Amino acid sequence: MGRTNPTFRDTLTALESRWDDYRRALRRGDQPYFDQLFTHAREHADASGLLNHQDPMYPVLVSIALEQQRAIETLQSRVETLEAAVEPGPDESTEEDDC
Repeated sequence: MGRTNPTFRDTLTALESRWDDYRRALRRGDQPYFDQLFTHAREHADASGLLNHQDPMYPVLVSIALEQQRAIETLQSRVETLEAAVEPGPDESTEEDDC
């Protein structure tokens, strides 16, 4: 006995193939970025399947947004760390202070 409903991963695969023409029309340099969006969606397929939303595009978009937010937070943290490493401390003088 098989499943009567397709899994979310099956639905995601079908959704991705519906976007094949769009992907082919993208510039070659943009195609890997497009592919990464569906990779993000697959990374959250378990949670998306539990949602069982009527329109599968909603959990796909939330999954993509979640992964992009994670990347933003990581980059912000790295920038703050690097800025803290190059900013002079309160006891250090800069060349502008010496003028």
